[in-house]
Amino acid sequence: MSKNKYHERYHSLSELDSQQAWDLQDPFAGEEQPPPFTADDLSFLNEEEHPQPTDLLSSNQLSPTSIPESKSIGPDDTPETILNRIFGYESFRSYQKQIIDDFMEGKDVFVLMPTGGGKSLCYQIPGILKSGTAIVVSPLVALMKDQVDALCANGVSAAGYHSMLNGEEARNVLSKLHRGRLDLLYVSPERLLSNAFQERLSDLNISFIAVDEAHCVSQWGHDFRPEYTQIGALRAQFQNIPFIALTATADEQTRKDIIHQLRLTNPQIHISGFDRPNIRYSVMDKKGPDKQLQRFIESKKGMPGIVYALSRKKVEKVAAALVKGGINAAPYHAGFSPGHRRRVHEEFMRDEIDVVVATVAFGMGIDKPDIRFVVHYDIPKNIEGYYQETGRAGRDGLPAEALLLLGYADVVTARFLVEQSDNPNQKRIELHKLNQMVAFAEALSCRRQVLLGYFGESETENCNNCDICANPPLRFDATVEAQKALSCIYRLNQKFGLVHVVDVLRGKKHEKIRRFSHENLSTYGIGKELSDSEWMSIIRQLIHLGHIRQDIANYASLKLTPLARKILFEGSRIELAKPRTTLKPIKKKRGRASKSLGLSQESEGLFDTLKKLRMRIAKQRGVPPYVIFGNKSLVHMAESRPRTNTEFLEVFGVGDSKLRAFGDIFMKAIANHQD
Repeated sequence: MSKNKYHERYHSLSELDSQQAWDLQDPFAGEEQPPPFTADDLSFLNEEEHPQPTDLLSSNQLSPTSIPESKSIGPDDTPETILNRIFGYESFRSYQKQIIDDFMEGKDVFVLMPTGGGKSLCYQIPGILKSGTAIVVSPLVALMKDQVDALCANGVSAAGYHSMLNGEEARNVLSKLHRGRLDLLYVSPERLLSNAFQERLSDLNISFIAVDEAHCVSQWGHDFRPEYTQIGALRAQFQNIPFIALTATADEQTRKDIIHQLRLTNPQIHISGFDRPNIRYSVMDKKGPDKQLQRFIESKKGMPGIVYALSRKKVEKVAAALVKGGINAAPYHAGFSPGHRRRVHEEFMRDEIDVVVATVAFGMGIDKPDIRFVVHYDIPKNIEGYYQETGRAGRDGLPAEALLLLGYADVVTARFLVEQSDNPNQKRIELHKLNQMVAFAEALSCRRQVLLGYFGESETENCNNCDICANPPLRFDATVEAQKALSCIYRLNQKFGLVHVVDVLRGKKHEKIRRFSHENLSTYGIGKELSDSEWMSIIRQLIHLGHIRQDIANYASLKLTPLARKILFEGSRIELAKPRTTLKPIKKKRGRASKSLGLSQESEGLFDTLKKLRMRIAKQRGVPPYVIFGNKSLVHMAESRPRTNTEFLEVFGVGDSKLRAFGDIFMKAIANHQD
């Protein structure tokens, strides 16, 4: 795309129509389900560019706001049958079934599950099975829309009620809500808490309330939103219905605060783990970042990805540089008009834009499963945000990559911005979290160990899927150094932070050490032979490996874990990494995009054909391609080549609704394909 076209496309966009009609007048009748596709004509698959709509496909359009009729759930339906019949999955992932069972029994539930781990099904399936309408609280309209589109494509009666609807669409949603024809209704916290909406809910059969992105509730969370804290007050109005809180990023303190703020009653707590083994983590020193970024994205051969930058100005600068370099990219931040943001979001979801350069405003608004990479052009402010943003990659379970460009000037800038806060408590929390993010970027041990250790999970095995594992640093027997550090923390009664522990080990003389008489400790000065940075590295590695934890609620004081006893008292030895001055990037392998998805060579051509068919249908239906089928489904089709309805139902992500709508045309494409 040329620079002139870039400006024409993204700087001359009209504002969205404002929403003015919210009353329940002139209710609409339910829409008919669209007819299934036929397989009479697949000739367009051979064309280089997609032609204008043909009669074949235009007769099957489905507006993304069209809501299927509420399903008739039979007495024999179970979570397992809904999972298979509607969503097309053979079995539940870890913890999903236990969560659903607890929630179906009417218990309050707290769920911590990694991005892409299947949190949504934990409330969507109960929403289908339970009598009444489930209210789902979601922070961003774009995220609501994506989830509603995907549910409707599976034949589930779901809708969003938000400011991007026009008057007719809003009345249609409210009509279905009041007639009990919705399984799930997605709303923002602001809409949920309005008096008018609460009055509506008081007259309805509400099955439960689900609070997604629940870390927004807590001041300890990385994306605290004051309006979220008021959701707990709804317990007084809805005392007899269960609540479920879900998040992908919450440390121990945040989890406790979420439960308290939402007033969950004896909740069942499910923590499924944080590991995303399909994501490859790497950090690269920022040296000529525009060229580094250009080379990295070029190696991805048109795959969809997100680049995060911390300022609006930098977002626009980076996007313009990518466009100038021939990459199909666009900028996104809160300073653009709603029309621009919607345009960029929808074109990215429809695979019409390869790369979005964005501030964190684009973070929670993405439910696209086939994002293959996330790049942080600047260091994030905390590990929670980094984890959530990198988690937007590879939600389909296929290989993905997360790259962080580390510039120490960016660290100084981020620290300065945090220091501007007028709230000393919040400033303390945010500085601690920023320091932890810097520690991750500087880590010399497996990056997955660092991430999991931050969230309280110990992992002793290297992941072999990060830059540290690919280019390991030199290691040394650090048993004596570890014993010195652990002993010093113990002698300090586990009440002081990292910097003070290092100062005691180094035998420094300053007012704080004299005030507490720490110069009299047996560990004072026993580490003079090492520098501050060396001790920082050793202690951070011990934190990452689970021997030490930082108590954020008590000024990030260092605490010993049970693992420390093995080194201090049981004779266990430990190896750590020696600091190195530069971090080597992982060497990128160039090749076709389909190869990175694990396809055999024989199936690549068919996969490309199915992608072209999917894009064609998605354009006609006005939905993102993944709503038709995700890449994982297309990979499965290309490899298994189903020829019958029974075989097609065995494809990952194919349920009854998608078989009826798309089975014939995809099986015809498979049968006609020439290897």
